[in-house]
Amino acid sequence: MQIMKAMEGYRAYSAPGKALMAGGYLVLDPKYRAYVIALSARMHAVVRAIEPKESDEFEINVSSSQFNGDHWCYTLCAETRYLPLEKNQKKNPFIEMVLVNVFKYFQPQRASKIEVEIFSDDGYHSQSTSVTKRNAFKQFSYHGKSITEVPKTGLGSSAGLVVVLTTALISVFRDEMDLQNVKNLQLVHNLAQVAHCQAQGKVGSGFDVAAATFGSIVYRRFSPQLITNLPEHMDPTYVTKLQTLVDDINWNISNARVSLPDGLKLVMGDVNSGSETTKLVSKVKCWYDSDPVRGLKVYQFINRKNEEIMTALTELNGLCRKDPDKYEVMLRALDQNEESKIQQSPEFSKIRKAVQEIRLKFRQITQESGADIEPPVQTKLLEACSRLKGVLTGVIPGAGGYDAIALIVTAESNLQLQTEGREEFAAVTWLDLHQEDVGVIEEAPLHYQNFIELT
Repeated sequence: MQIMKAMEGYRAYSAPGKALMAGGYLVLDPKYRAYVIALSARMHAVVRAIEPKESDEFEINVSSSQFNGDHWCYTLCAETRYLPLEKNQKKNPFIEMVLVNVFKYFQPQRASKIEVEIFSDDGYHSQSTSVTKRNAFKQFSYHGKSITEVPKTGLGSSAGLVVVLTTALISVFRDEMDLQNVKNLQLVHNLAQVAHCQAQGKVGSGFDVAAATFGSIVYRRFSPQLITNLPEHMDPTYVTKLQTLVDDINWNISNARVSLPDGLKLVMGDVNSGSETTKLVSKVKCWYDSDPVRGLKVYQFINRKNEEIMTALTELNGLCRKDPDKYEVMLRALDQNEESKIQQSPEFSKIRKAVQEIRLKFRQITQESGADIEPPVQTKLLEACSRLKGVLTGVIPGAGGYDAIALIVTAESNLQLQTEGREEFAAVTWLDLHQEDVGVIEEAPLHYQNFIELT
């Protein structure tokens, strides 16, 4: 009872990670669609506002006790146009851009102290030196290093952070923060996209922010000009232009909800390296621009194969409902690696063939551009995975490189058992993840009771 009373005034939210299964690089262009799976690894924010405050300054404390007690303390006020100042000159562009845009959008006048505790599930970071703490509801890994020093797995931690922090702060300024409400989700999405792009210093495709907000989706991006046309933060017109962009302008994105067919699941394998996506994208852009006519033909070919994958997954969703017995036979053939029977399934064959052709094109781009989209060590690993029982297909999601690999496998398959002690899988840690249908959600504050300091 005491704990429940102590948790009064708190609200909690979480947002999922992502794996871009089809649409890497092409997702940057509004002409093309991408298939994005949201992941059960979530970023969490527990927030409370303490009012009133005698000063006219807001004080925002953002903590991440998981990562060696990381802490940022900001002050901002209306007089300085909500420019956040960190007391110890510590930099975190993602937190700062969320503060700038949420405060400028809402223009709050009555100052308060706002405390936010951030948590991240295990899937986002390599866990080799962490210590696990748990309660009856959740568990988190604690590291002896700052968040910038712990290797990432490439599941979208920055997008998840921006979405969940944006949601938490909106809930302070908007009493009715029902995330079943489409308008509220759109508000979170639009503010988070602006903040995330500004924090990165460029306008990305936004698929990671969209997945963190909406869940597993077929995604088509917004026009970059929506964000690049905004003036500087301190420009007197920034507030009205931001509010108009967030509330009144149609972003023309596609975010149709999707789900993997029954009996299939996503498995992620961390190779404990990680890649710098911006460098990969820059090299591929140079490759494309060097011969745009040829580049367009390659992209159009890859797009046709991406669409074939999405169509086949939709067909499998229909088949498992219309003819569950036939579908079950197909899954069993996949489970036993019975190649002759698998080839009799046009949907499975179409997916496998399309993925192989896409990977071949990206290996060619790797050789020609110098961007390690599918480096040889990852090719070798994916080929070894394709021989395991229950594996339908596998890719390096997103921009590729040395991030975690992603496999679509049968629900019954046990890759841990099949790969244990085998040299070709020595570098792989199978992550405890699954597909999430939904994006950002409200959580019960009580579920974080042992992880935050109650005052």
